[in-house]
Amino acid sequence: MSDIKIKITDRQGVVHEVDAPTDMNMNLMEVVRSYELAPEGTIGICGGMAMCASCQCYVTSDHQLAEMSDDEDAMLAEAFNVETNSRLGCQIHMTEDLDGLEVALAPEV
Repeated sequence: MSDIKIKITDRQGVVHEVDAPTDMNMNLMEVVRSYELAPEGTIGICGGMAMCASCQCYVTSDHQLAEMSDDEDAMLAEAFNVETNSRLGCQIHMTEDLDGLEVALAPEV
């Protein structure tokens, strides 16, 4: 089992340093939900299908992420509070090269 450390700033501005497993095929949205960093029912509403943008986050570290899929790009084109560093947490899969990743959850709409 190999965990990485990531920093997640919740919607109240509180920074949480958490361990994220890389051997369970988890994505960032699932990590946020497992640590209960957002109220239930406010993140991952579509179940991680890139269809709701409730897990939108801002990547604040310099990590290279996988290229954005067409579905993710289309969903962000319709979302609120989108910034140049916006990504959908459900599309960021926990891998060892994301150790030290820093993100902030986008405001709830």
